[in-house]
Amino acid sequence: MRGILVVGAGQAGLHLALGLLRNGYDVTVVSNRTPEDIRGGRVMSSQAMFGTALGHERDLGLDLWADGCPPIDGIQFAVAGPDGDPAIRWAARLDAPARSVDQRLKMPAWMAEVERLGGKIVIHDATVEDLEDYAAQYDLVLVAAGKGPIASLFERDASRSPYRAPQRALALTYVNGLAPRPDYSAVCFNVVPGVGEYFVFPALTVTGPCEIMVFEGVPGGPMDCWAGVGTPAEHLAMSRRVLETFLPWEAERAAGAELTDEGGVLSGRFTPVVRRPVATLPSGARVLGVADVVVLNDPITGQGSNNAAKCAASYLADILERGERPYDAAWMERVFERYWRDARHATTWTNALLAPPPPHVLEILGAAGGLPEVASRFVNGFDDPSDYAGWFLDPAGAAEYLARAGK
Repeated sequence: MRGILVVGAGQAGLHLALGLLRNGYDVTVVSNRTPEDIRGGRVMSSQAMFGTALGHERDLGLDLWADGCPPIDGIQFAVAGPDGDPAIRWAARLDAPARSVDQRLKMPAWMAEVERLGGKIVIHDATVEDLEDYAAQYDLVLVAAGKGPIASLFERDASRSPYRAPQRALALTYVNGLAPRPDYSAVCFNVVPGVGEYFVFPALTVTGPCEIMVFEGVPGGPMDCWAGVGTPAEHLAMSRRVLETFLPWEAERAAGAELTDEGGVLSGRFTPVVRRPVATLPSGARVLGVADVVVLNDPITGQGSNNAAKCAASYLADILERGERPYDAAWMERVFERYWRDARHATTWTNALLAPPPPHVLEILGAAGGLPEVASRFVNGFDDPSDYAGWFLDPAGAAEYLARAGK
C-alpha cells in the first residue's frame, strides 16, 4: 500500500482520506483538534452544499445525514430598494435539493469513519518541521489545512488573485425560531446595494434542524459592525439590528429567532486568494495543497464546501490513476490544473459578485422575476458555476440570451 498523509481534518481532507482508504491506501490524517474539540466548539462555516458536491459524498457513502437534514429546495433572490422594500424579489427551485450539515456534526463522524476503515488520526498542530518528517515517511503529503503558517508555504498566484485585502466583513448566526418561508425551503439571498449581502437557509446543527444567517458587510460600511461584539447574546442582537435596519422583510421572519447554542456564532474576514499548488520545503521535498489552501473564495456564493468536495473528488481520481508512479512536482501541478479547470468558474463568478453589479447583471436579475427560465438558470448555476461564463459574466451573451428567453 502507498502511504499518504493528509494535514487537515475538514471537508476536503477527510473526504479525500476516506476515498483513499476505500481504495486500499494507507492513510494518516493529522488534525489540530480532537473530535470532541470540534463537536463542542464554535461553528466553522455555513456549508450549503449543492447537488454535485453532495453526489461526491454519496459516491463514498459519506452522506450520513440525508434523512435528518432539512432540504434546501430553491433559492430566493432579493435586492433592497431605497424605500426599504425589495426592488427585486423572485425565487426558483433547484434541480436537486441542497443541504447544510454543521461541520461540528460532520467532521467527528468522518474522523470516526477514517479509523473504522483502518486509517490513523493523529492529533497534532503540524508545523513546517513536521511536514519535513512526513515527507520523508510518506509517498505523498497533502495539505488541506487552510489557515496558519503551513498554508503560507503556498505562494500567492498573482495572475489569479485580484485582491490584496478582505472584500467583506463576515458573520454567521445559527438560530432556531425563524418563521419558515412559504411554498418551499430556500436560500434567501438578499443584496443591499453598497452595504452588503445577507443570506439565510435551513441546516442541521448539533441541537437539530436550524437556520443559518450569513452576513457579508462591505468593509468600512454599516454592515461591517462585528468587531466590538463580545458575547453570543450580543452577536444575536447585532444580527437582529442589521436586519431591522436594512432588510425589514427578513427581520419579520427573525422576530422569534434564538441561538441554537453558545457556539453558534462566528465573525471575521479573510482575503480571497488562489495560491500555487506545490510548496517546496527547505529540504527540497514537495507537498500538494488541497481546496481552501490553494483556492480560497469569499463565501458570498456559498462555494467553499462545494469546491472542497469537488477538489477531493478530482484529486482522488488523479491519485488512483497514478498507480505506482511517483508523485513528482510535475504531476502535482497537473492534478491542480485539472481541478482548476472547474474551480476557476466558481472563483470568477464569486469575484464578480463582490464588485458592484454591471448593467447587464442588473438586467438579468430584473428579468428573472418575469422569466422563470432565467430565474431557474441563475439558481442552478450555484451547483454548476461554469454555466455563468456564456451569459451572466458576458454582456453580449446576456443580451442574446435574454432576447431568446423573452420571446
